[in-house]
Amino acid sequence: MKTFGKVWLVGAGPGDISLLTLKAMMCIKQADVIIYDRLVNPKILEWAAPGCQLINVGKNPGFHCVPQDEINALLVQYAETHHRIVRLKGGDPYVFGRGAEEVEDLVEIGIPFEVVPGISSTIGGLTCAGIPVTHRDYASGFHVVTGHTREGNQQQDWRQLARLHGTLVIVMGIANLAFICEELLMGGKPADTPAAIIMSATRDNQRRLTCTLGSLLNKAHEANITPPALIVIGDVVTLSDRLSFIPEALALPENLYCESLA
Repeated sequence: MKTFGKVWLVGAGPGDISLLTLKAMMCIKQADVIIYDRLVNPKILEWAAPGCQLINVGKNPGFHCVPQDEINALLVQYAETHHRIVRLKGGDPYVFGRGAEEVEDLVEIGIPFEVVPGISSTIGGLTCAGIPVTHRDYASGFHVVTGHTREGNQQQDWRQLARLHGTLVIVMGIANLAFICEELLMGGKPADTPAAIIMSATRDNQRRLTCTLGSLLNKAHEANITPPALIVIGDVVTLSDRLSFIPEALALPENLYCESLA
């Protein structure tokens, strides 16, 4: 019977290296191979052990340097020759990260795996911009959708989404921002609904733009907003100035305990 190494699908969090989970750090420190995405903070890779093989399979908007099926094949390839393989993905592996697609291939072949959750930018990114995704006075729920569906798949029904209450969080929507705003307005979402865009959430170059749905497109163009960016629509945006904060850089203990993952 053929034996395989183990694959860890690890969430790298929204960008700030200090928001990485302890288990994610353990996986990185003990990996033989790390296959990582573009949005992973490069400082995280400095925790890799000497001799660890680092493979960049990052995707830029509109261009995938390594297609998804080839990434899946890489995981299988290295599981055949190495003991510990880490698939390092921005945010959480299962939140618009195609993690489930990669795991399905591993399951079909019989390769052992584990998924290590990460802080998703759809929540953590809002928090670091002073926007609570829910609030008893403003939003009793939230909806997270992608603004860029897979080619051939049905587009989001933005007019239906416009009728929902609560906070609407849109990822990968900057390229389609004009269409999204138009459809939400046509669906009945008031033009004066508070709206925000958070660019490079949690990172040193984070930018936050707040306005209204009706002015969002023009404001985004004026501010030269580019991906990666989160679009947030809902009354919770009005809290952003009051609840914003400057993160304090805390020193990482040199003797941080890190047990074996064997």
